[in-house]
Amino acid sequence: MTGERLGGRYRLLERIGGGGMAVVYRALDTVLNRHVAVKILRSQYVHDEEFIQRFRREARSAASLSHPNVVSVYDVGQDGDTHYIVMEYVEGKTLNELIRERAPLSPEEAVRIAVQICDALDHAHANGIIHRDIKPHNILISKGGWVKVTDFGIARAADASQLTHTGTVVGSVHYVSPEYAKGLPAGAQSDLYSLGIVLYQMLTGKLPFNGESPISVALKHVQESFEEPRKLNPAIPQSLENVVLKATRKNRNERYQTAAEMMEDLETCLSPARRNEPKRLFLEEDDEQTKVMPAVRSGRDRAVDPSGAGGQAESGETPRRRRWVRPTIGIAFVLAVLVGTWFGVQYVLGMLNPEEVMVPNVVGKRVDVAEREIRDAKLVPEIIREEPPEGSDVPADVVFKQDPVDIRKVVGSSVVLYVSAGKQAPRMPGFVGMKYDDVIRTQLDRLGIPENRVRKMEVASDQPAGVVVAQDPAEGAEFDPASVELTLSVSKGPDKVPMPDLRGYTPDEAKRILRENRLERSVLKVEEMPSLNEKGKIFKQFPYNPGDPVAPGETITVFVSSGLPDDVVEGTVNLQVFPVKEGVESAVRIQIMDARHAEWFTWSDERISEAKVYRVPVTVTRDRAAAIQVYVDDKRVSYITRSYADLRPESSGAPQSPSAGGTGASDQAKAGSSLPSASPDRQEGGRD
Repeated sequence: MTGERLGGRYRLLERIGGGGMAVVYRALDTVLNRHVAVKILRSQYVHDEEFIQRFRREARSAASLSHPNVVSVYDVGQDGDTHYIVMEYVEGKTLNELIRERAPLSPEEAVRIAVQICDALDHAHANGIIHRDIKPHNILISKGGWVKVTDFGIARAADASQLTHTGTVVGSVHYVSPEYAKGLPAGAQSDLYSLGIVLYQMLTGKLPFNGESPISVALKHVQESFEEPRKLNPAIPQSLENVVLKATRKNRNERYQTAAEMMEDLETCLSPARRNEPKRLFLEEDDEQTKVMPAVRSGRDRAVDPSGAGGQAESGETPRRRRWVRPTIGIAFVLAVLVGTWFGVQYVLGMLNPEEVMVPNVVGKRVDVAEREIRDAKLVPEIIREEPPEGSDVPADVVFKQDPVDIRKVVGSSVVLYVSAGKQAPRMPGFVGMKYDDVIRTQLDRLGIPENRVRKMEVASDQPAGVVVAQDPAEGAEFDPASVELTLSVSKGPDKVPMPDLRGYTPDEAKRILRENRLERSVLKVEEMPSLNEKGKIFKQFPYNPGDPVAPGETITVFVSSGLPDDVVEGTVNLQVFPVKEGVESAVRIQIMDARHAEWFTWSDERISEAKVYRVPVTVTRDRAAAIQVYVDDKRVSYITRSYADLRPESSGAPQSPSAGGTGASDQAKAGSSLPSASPDRQEGGRD
């Protein structure tokens, strides 16, 4: 199933494990872009309503737990006939792998791991959930050393129905508790027994019980004692061995009653005050073990006839009859006990010793033949079609691997057959979102595609320049590396447009102008500052001047006038202008040069036939005076100046002095003189 996408969201990357009910894959959540573990119900169970219900019960049980030492469940779903659970992906190894690599573990490391398992079980038991399959294979160790309990595949809520069936005990026989091996209900103490066995294995590197068959191992859990841990590893402190001995008592009432109690004992067992504590002792007799009842002994009393000789015949017969009564009853009772015990043992053996068969080796055979042989052996084949290992030439529909092989398995067990799908065309990976240069540098060699068969098309896009925005063939499409032509559409950034002129407009008007010019995604940043321009209007834009090319989405800063600076004065000069001849039109042009206008600015240009008074606005600063010149029929007839001292409010009514360009007449211009004279304008307080 590698490469498939479940629920339109989870892309299966590789198989990482499997159990009796399900196969586990590492997958990519394409929505959240994170790796997850996906557990998929095995194909032979998809039409078995009982197994589907158990599978869903697993999801509900695990999803109800939220704890840092429990693998989180994210999602549960169905895609066609595929039932799956999406879980947290823990990158690291199992405790079983750690034990194989480094056992025996140091007491400190073993305690650290066991404490975290206890914490997880305490949380599960508080929520009414018994794990029932605690073993190193179900304990994950992250790269950071964090412990997480997984695989609640046989867990059940304490108030749910029993999951054992006739002839079947769910769980791993090397870690199973005595009561569970005998078919009794499992409880919190059963999980703690299994954890005690796991702790034993961490500290010694060995399992306490081994046997030739599952039945022999299970019976040892019920009847026999194991070799004490310190005899195998003297480095184990007595206080820590005491924890193992208590957790693995066959009588569940002598074990820890809660995970919290065991965790508290573990947290203090390596303290200096406890390391050399005396060995923990228990009563030799265990209520859980089989007992031998003593034989029933008959009495020796005889009946005596109180009447003497006359009763001789009767007294001789009655004692003889009574001597056989009690032995007969005793023998019958003992026989009944023995028969009951035999039937009880047969019942336990029937539960723990299901029929086993040898798994045939079908590697190299066609799938139809292999399936038939597996079914003839009373086993269930599970078919997984995938491409054979690299360099292999296994034809399609031929088994190239199986799991397990050449061992004995319980009737009805599944056998995974890996069937060659033939040489499959590779699927095109996704390049969208990657930089074009990275695709060329890192992907082509891996795919076997030469660079000269890659076509680059630059397109306008909202994506940053150089990023792939489309591809052909599409992601997931099959392709032939020897002939494929790969086309990559690469963003060259958004299309640029000419920058409009925003000067003289308000910020709101500027936003409207940007929208009209396809720059609606651009950011308009407003800065206010004093200026000689009209208050509230834009007088400067940056960094794009009118006409500059600009891409949508760029930030544009505009400077808006907040009013005149403190050293600026505005005023008005009244001028009376006459035509050359009364009643005959003359052309009149008035120009200004002041703080607002660095060059001559034509303020008025018209024709008059009679005298007219003009109110000319000017702006001055301390360093910049105003000048006005008047032309009548293209001949300059007047030139007037006004300074900061002339126009500032506190100078009104002050005496005026002549200025260059005037002769001391009134502020008027009249045709007929070579340069009209002007006198001080009383109203304005200016001078010519």
